[in-house]
Amino acid sequence: MRFRTKLLITSVAIVIIPIILAIGTFFAIGRYLVYEQKLDDFSNGFDYSMVSNPSEAFADMTDEVTHDIALALIVNPFILEDKDFLESVDSKIATKYSFLLVKRGEDIYYVANMDRAKDVVDELPGYGTDVNGIYYTASKHLVKQIDFRFSTGDQGSLYIISGIRTALTASMFIYMGVAIILILLITSVLLTMWIGNSFFKPIDELNVAMQHIQDGNFDYILPTDIKEKGEIGAMYRNYEDMRLRLKESAEEKIEREKQNKELISNISHDLKTPITAIKGYSQGLLEGVADSPEKQMKYIKIINNKANDMNNLINELTLYSSIDNNRIPYNFIRLNVGEYFGDCIEEIGADLESKSIKLNYSNLTTPDTQIVADPEQIKRVVNNVVSNSVKYLDRDDGTGQIDIRILDEIDSIRVELEDNGKGIAQRDIPNIFDRFYRTDASRNSKQGGSGIGLSIVKKIIEDHGGYIWATSHEGEGTCMHFVLRKYVEYADNQETVTVEHETQ
Repeated sequence: MRFRTKLLITSVAIVIIPIILAIGTFFAIGRYLVYEQKLDDFSNGFDYSMVSNPSEAFADMTDEVTHDIALALIVNPFILEDKDFLESVDSKIATKYSFLLVKRGEDIYYVANMDRAKDVVDELPGYGTDVNGIYYTASKHLVKQIDFRFSTGDQGSLYIISGIRTALTASMFIYMGVAIILILLITSVLLTMWIGNSFFKPIDELNVAMQHIQDGNFDYILPTDIKEKGEIGAMYRNYEDMRLRLKESAEEKIEREKQNKELISNISHDLKTPITAIKGYSQGLLEGVADSPEKQMKYIKIINNKANDMNNLINELTLYSSIDNNRIPYNFIRLNVGEYFGDCIEEIGADLESKSIKLNYSNLTTPDTQIVADPEQIKRVVNNVVSNSVKYLDRDDGTGQIDIRILDEIDSIRVELEDNGKGIAQRDIPNIFDRFYRTDASRNSKQGGSGIGLSIVKKIIEDHGGYIWATSHEGEGTCMHFVLRKYVEYADNQETVTVEHETQ
């Protein structure tokens, strides 16, 4: 339940509940007071007006009875001598906890119950005492007096006497005052407990949960159903979302620190090898070990090659840093597939030929097939995949071979780069594009590397709107496949579009 709804219910309940309880208490106290004075012995009903405001109720009743008696006297001037008539009037006013008493001179002519009248009979004034309206007796009874003459000429007085003493009203106010105070206290306590259980208890649970978060414990789950509706349920769900995100962030941070340590270790290892070679060959030059021009030139070439290897490692690390920050600059232009990949293969072929590796190239797309891509980054993809293949060919007998095929896929092109190297185990294929993942755990110097080459390749292809995957058989070779969309005529007619790509 929404907390706003609970507040609305509370605001209504704090008015309605006390009213209902007060009315119920009034009825209960009224009945109790009537029972205590044994008034219900003389009445078949219960009149709340006589309990709450006996003076006004008695006055209204006596006005009505006086009017009826006046009408009866017009018809029969001596009707008040008729005891049957007096009994009928007495039974009528009994519902108001009242009774009749008629005196003839100083004697009692009529009373239904003398025990009931004994407390007040001596307090009644006599005939002709000029009492008008209603008066109180010393015993706090309400009395209405009507003087008349009997047929014999004797003086007579009819008294309508209230059985409820006016002191009952004071008792009613006292009891009701105490009851209302208790009702308000009970209502306040119950509503406070309800609101407390609905609000303060969840807040305390959230405070405990946040303390766990502060202490770095992201596995603490609130012991409450997060499907609860309303603001509290929303707070629980927000906490759970925050906890899961913080946990994921913490795990990513730990994983990233682990990867960074591994990267530093890998880079240190891969830099150590060329630096050692450079130091060795440069020391040989300084000490005169290379004593002929041919040998000196050989040493210089080796030093230059090792320096280039170091430069490539540093460039790879710089690119990795750009990828890690999700910001890589791209220069997208429209490229003819045949011409672009033809140039790439020409450069790669010369390098592979020097390493006694055969290169086969085939382009099965039409001459006018075009793509929109960054030529430098796509070239990096091809070079990274080819250099990876060369690294793991493991063929020193001159039988190494790399096949590059460009296939037409209707609305896209697929590039396949296949080698006949030692292949990749099936369990490793799903992980080869992960950062720092290496199938060669031993990291010998011949097959070194930072372990981020293929992750860079995947990132570049995906930023071009394509995708990449690998197939391999151990002992037979590996084939890398990547797909790029074709350029279509309704695309932007600009020849070059330069953007700075930001990944999410």
